Amino acid sequence: MNQLYRTTAQRLAYAVSLSRHYHTIQAVPREISGPRISARDRAQGRIPAVVFTHPSSSSTVGSSEVSRKQLLTTEKKQIQSLIRIVGPDLFCSTTFKLQVRAGSGSSVLLHSGYVLPLKLHRDAETGKVLNLVFAWADEGSHLTVDIPVVIKGASFCPGILKGGRLNAIRKSLKYRCPAESIPQMIEVDISDLDIGDRILLKDIQVDPSLKLLSGNDTKPVCRIVALEEEKVKPVQT
Repeated sequence: MNQLYRTTAQRLAYAVSLSRHYHTIQAVPREISGPRISARDRAQGRIPAVVFTHPSSSSTVGSSEVSRKQLLTTEKKQIQSLIRIVGPDLFCSTTFKLQVRAGSGSSVLLHSGYVLPLKLHRDAETGKVLNLVFAWADEGSHLTVDIPVVIKGASFCPGILKGGRLNAIRKSLKYRCPAESIPQMIEVDISDLDIGDRILLKDIQVDPSLKLLSGNDTKPVCRIVALEEEKVKPVQT
Protein backbone atom coordinates (compact mmCIF):
# COMPACT_ATOMS: atom_id res chain seq x y z
CA MET A 1 0.00 0.00 0.00
CA ASN A 2 2.82 2.43 0.87
CA GLN A 3 4.38 1.78 -2.54
CA LEU A 4 1.11 2.83 -4.17
CA TYR A 5 1.08 6.06 -2.19
CA ARG A 6 4.70 6.82 -3.14
CA THR A 7 3.83 6.25 -6.80
CA THR A 8 0.85 8.59 -6.46
CA ALA A 9 3.07 11.27 -4.90
CA GLN A 10 5.44 11.00 -7.87
CA ARG A 11 2.51 11.42 -10.26
CA LEU A 12 1.39 14.51 -8.35
CA ALA A 13 4.84 16.07 -8.60
CA TYR A 14 4.73 15.52 -12.34
CA ALA A 15 1.23 17.02 -12.51
CA VAL A 16 2.45 20.13 -10.68
CA SER A 17 5.16 20.66 -13.30
CA LEU A 18 2.60 20.22 -16.09
CA SER A 19 0.13 22.65 -14.52
CA ARG A 20 2.52 25.54 -15.15
CA HIS A 21 2.57 24.90 -18.90
CA TYR A 22 -1.06 25.71 -19.66
CA HIS A 23 -1.83 28.67 -21.88
CA THR A 24 -0.75 32.03 -20.52
CA ILE A 25 -3.65 34.20 -19.34
CA GLN A 26 -3.65 37.60 -21.03
CA ALA A 27 -5.02 40.57 -19.08
CA VAL A 28 -5.15 44.35 -19.24
CA PRO A 29 -5.47 46.87 -16.38
CA ARG A 30 -8.73 48.58 -15.50
CA GLU A 31 -8.72 51.80 -13.55
CA ILE A 32 -12.24 51.74 -12.11
CA SER A 33 -14.80 49.14 -11.08
CA GLY A 34 -18.51 48.94 -10.49
CA PRO A 35 -21.60 47.11 -11.82
CA ARG A 36 -21.93 49.27 -14.93
CA ILE A 37 -18.25 49.07 -15.82
CA SER A 38 -18.22 45.30 -15.27
CA ALA A 39 -21.36 44.86 -17.40
CA ARG A 40 -19.72 46.86 -20.20
CA ASP A 41 -16.57 44.71 -20.00
CA ARG A 42 -18.62 41.51 -20.23
CA ALA A 43 -20.54 42.87 -23.21
CA GLN A 44 -17.18 43.41 -24.92
CA GLY A 45 -16.15 39.79 -24.35
CA ARG A 46 -14.01 40.40 -21.28
CA ILE A 47 -14.24 39.17 -17.67
CA PRO A 48 -13.46 41.52 -14.75
CA ALA A 49 -10.73 40.17 -12.50
CA VAL A 50 -8.70 41.15 -9.47
CA VAL A 51 -5.27 39.91 -8.39
CA PHE A 52 -4.27 40.11 -4.73
CA THR A 53 -0.67 40.55 -3.68
CA HIS A 54 0.42 39.84 -0.13
CA PRO A 55 3.29 41.89 1.27
CA SER A 56 5.15 38.97 2.82
CA SER A 57 6.57 35.97 0.96
CA SER A 58 5.27 33.74 3.75
CA SER A 59 1.73 35.15 3.69
CA THR A 60 -1.21 32.85 3.17
CA VAL A 61 -4.38 33.56 1.27
CA GLY A 62 -6.98 34.76 3.75
CA SER A 63 -4.45 35.86 6.35
CA SER A 64 -5.01 38.97 8.47
CA GLU A 65 -2.15 40.84 6.80
CA VAL A 66 -3.06 43.74 4.56
CA SER A 67 -3.08 42.74 0.90
CA ARG A 68 -2.97 44.88 -2.22
CA LYS A 69 -5.18 44.30 -5.23
CA GLN A 70 -4.81 44.99 -8.92
CA LEU A 71 -7.86 45.45 -11.12
CA LEU A 72 -7.76 43.68 -14.49
CA THR A 73 -9.92 42.28 -17.26
CA THR A 74 -9.28 38.97 -19.00
CA GLU A 75 -10.45 37.52 -22.31
CA LYS A 76 -13.69 35.55 -21.87
CA LYS A 77 -12.94 33.05 -24.65
CA GLN A 78 -9.53 32.24 -23.19
CA ILE A 79 -10.87 31.74 -19.66
CA GLN A 80 -13.68 29.50 -20.94
CA SER A 81 -11.12 27.46 -22.90
CA LEU A 82 -8.87 27.04 -19.85
CA ILE A 83 -11.80 25.92 -17.69
CA ARG A 84 -12.66 23.27 -20.29
CA ILE A 85 -9.03 22.08 -20.54
CA VAL A 86 -8.31 21.95 -16.80
CA GLY A 87 -11.83 21.14 -15.62
CA PRO A 88 -13.98 23.36 -13.38
CA ASP A 89 -13.16 21.29 -10.28
CA LEU A 90 -9.39 21.74 -10.73
CA PHE A 91 -9.34 25.33 -11.99
CA CYS A 92 -8.82 26.86 -8.52
CA SER A 93 -5.95 24.50 -7.67
CA THR A 94 -4.00 25.14 -10.89
CA THR A 95 -1.39 27.86 -11.25
CA PHE A 96 -1.27 29.81 -14.48
CA LYS A 97 1.13 32.29 -15.98
CA LEU A 98 -0.42 35.75 -16.21
CA GLN A 99 0.75 38.54 -18.50
CA VAL A 100 -0.60 42.04 -17.92
CA ARG A 101 -0.31 44.16 -21.07
CA ALA A 102 -0.87 47.89 -21.59
CA GLY A 103 -4.01 47.25 -23.63
CA SER A 104 -5.90 44.68 -25.65
CA GLY A 105 -3.58 43.49 -28.43
CA SER A 106 -0.67 45.57 -27.08
CA SER A 107 2.90 44.28 -27.24
CA VAL A 108 3.82 46.33 -24.15
CA LEU A 109 4.17 43.95 -21.19
CA LEU A 110 3.55 45.61 -17.83
CA HIS A 111 3.88 42.59 -15.56
CA SER A 112 4.26 38.83 -15.81
CA GLY A 113 4.13 36.09 -13.20
CA TYR A 114 2.24 33.07 -11.93
CA VAL A 115 -1.19 33.30 -10.32
CA LEU A 116 -3.53 30.95 -8.50
CA PRO A 117 -7.30 31.36 -9.07
CA LEU A 118 -9.06 31.81 -5.73
CA LYS A 119 -12.67 32.26 -6.77
CA LEU A 120 -14.70 31.77 -9.91
CA HIS A 121 -17.95 33.74 -9.69
CA ARG A 122 -20.71 32.44 -11.97
CA ASP A 123 -24.22 33.58 -12.77
CA ALA A 124 -26.57 31.36 -10.74
CA GLU A 125 -28.94 30.85 -13.68
CA THR A 126 -26.72 30.78 -16.78
CA GLY A 127 -23.46 29.51 -15.29
CA LYS A 128 -21.53 32.22 -17.14
CA VAL A 129 -18.33 33.42 -15.47
CA LEU A 130 -18.90 36.91 -14.05
CA ASN A 131 -15.71 37.66 -12.13
CA LEU A 132 -12.35 36.11 -11.31
CA VAL A 133 -10.20 36.47 -8.20
CA PHE A 134 -6.50 35.54 -8.35
CA ALA A 135 -3.50 35.68 -6.03
CA TRP A 136 0.04 36.16 -7.25
CA ALA A 137 1.87 32.85 -6.76
CA ASP A 138 5.46 33.99 -7.04
CA GLU A 139 8.23 31.52 -6.32
CA GLY A 140 9.09 31.56 -2.63
CA SER A 141 5.60 32.56 -1.49
CA HIS A 142 3.16 30.26 0.31
CA LEU A 143 -0.57 29.94 -0.26
CA THR A 144 -3.34 28.08 1.52
CA VAL A 145 -5.19 25.96 -1.04
CA ASP A 146 -8.20 23.62 -0.98
CA ILE A 147 -6.96 20.79 -3.19
CA PRO A 148 -9.62 18.50 -4.69
CA VAL A 149 -9.51 14.79 -3.82
CA VAL A 150 -9.73 12.52 -6.87
CA ILE A 151 -10.51 8.84 -6.29
CA LYS A 152 -8.66 6.34 -8.49
CA GLY A 153 -8.89 2.56 -8.85
CA ALA A 154 -12.61 2.10 -8.13
CA SER A 155 -12.94 -0.38 -11.03
CA PHE A 156 -10.41 -2.71 -9.35
CA CYS A 157 -11.41 -2.16 -5.73
CA PRO A 158 -12.06 -5.59 -4.09
CA GLY A 159 -14.58 -4.11 -1.67
CA ILE A 160 -16.65 -2.54 -4.44
CA LEU A 161 -16.44 -5.70 -6.56
CA LYS A 162 -17.88 -7.62 -3.60
CA GLY A 163 -20.88 -5.29 -3.49
CA GLY A 164 -19.58 -2.60 -1.16
CA ARG A 165 -19.84 1.13 -1.73
CA LEU A 166 -17.32 3.96 -1.65
CA ASN A 167 -18.00 6.54 1.05
CA ALA A 168 -16.01 9.60 -0.09
CA ILE A 169 -15.80 11.62 3.13
CA ARG A 170 -13.44 14.43 2.09
CA LYS A 171 -13.98 16.19 -1.25
CA SER A 172 -10.90 18.37 -0.78
CA LEU A 173 -7.96 18.81 1.56
CA LYS A 174 -6.51 22.10 2.77
CA TYR A 175 -2.73 22.50 2.50
CA ARG A 176 -0.29 25.34 2.94
CA CYS A 177 1.82 25.08 -0.19
CA PRO A 178 4.88 26.74 -1.68
CA ALA A 179 3.62 28.52 -4.80
CA GLU A 180 5.87 26.42 -7.02
CA SER A 181 4.59 23.10 -5.58
CA ILE A 182 0.80 23.41 -5.57
CA PRO A 183 -0.70 20.11 -6.77
CA GLN A 184 -3.78 20.25 -8.97
CA MET A 185 -5.33 17.34 -7.12
CA ILE A 186 -4.76 14.74 -4.43
CA GLU A 187 -5.09 11.29 -5.98
CA VAL A 188 -6.36 8.59 -3.61
CA ASP A 189 -5.93 5.04 -4.91
CA ILE A 190 -8.53 2.63 -3.54
CA SER A 191 -7.65 -0.33 -5.78
CA ASP A 192 -6.47 -2.40 -2.77
CA LEU A 193 -9.30 -1.60 -0.34
CA ASP A 194 -11.68 -4.26 0.89
CA ILE A 195 -14.99 -3.76 2.71
CA GLY A 196 -14.27 -2.01 6.00
CA ASP A 197 -10.93 -0.59 4.83
CA ARG A 198 -10.31 3.13 4.83
CA ILE A 199 -7.67 5.69 3.94
CA LEU A 200 -6.74 8.26 6.58
CA LEU A 201 -5.39 11.77 6.15
CA LYS A 202 -2.01 10.62 7.41
CA ASP A 203 -1.88 7.96 4.67
CA ILE A 204 -1.85 10.58 1.90
CA GLN A 205 1.65 11.08 0.54
CA VAL A 206 2.43 14.55 -0.85
CA ASP A 207 5.51 16.67 -1.37
CA PRO A 208 7.22 17.22 2.02
CA SER A 209 6.98 20.98 1.54
CA LEU A 210 3.18 20.84 1.84
CA LYS A 211 1.64 21.28 5.29
CA LEU A 212 -1.75 19.69 5.97
CA LEU A 213 -4.24 22.12 7.53
CA SER A 214 -7.31 19.88 7.41
CA GLY A 215 -7.31 18.95 11.09
CA ASN A 216 -6.64 15.62 12.80
CA ASP A 217 -4.61 13.43 10.44
CA THR A 218 -6.24 10.26 11.83
CA LYS A 219 -9.59 11.19 10.27
CA PRO A 220 -10.66 9.20 7.19
CA VAL A 221 -10.61 10.55 3.66
CA CYS A 222 -12.72 7.67 2.33
CA ARG A 223 -13.75 4.15 3.20
CA ILE A 224 -15.47 1.13 1.67
CA VAL A 225 -18.71 0.24 3.42
CA ALA A 226 -21.03 -2.71 3.11
CA LEU A 227 -24.46 -1.90 1.76
CA GLU A 228 -26.00 -3.40 4.89
CA GLU A 229 -24.52 -0.51 6.89
CA GLU A 230 -26.64 1.94 4.93
CA LYS A 231 -29.97 0.22 5.55
CA VAL A 232 -32.14 2.07 8.01
CA LYS A 233 -33.79 -0.13 10.61
CA PRO A 234 -37.60 0.20 10.63
CA VAL A 235 -39.05 2.13 13.52
CA GLN A 236 -40.93 -0.13 15.90
CA THR A 237 -44.22 1.16 17.21
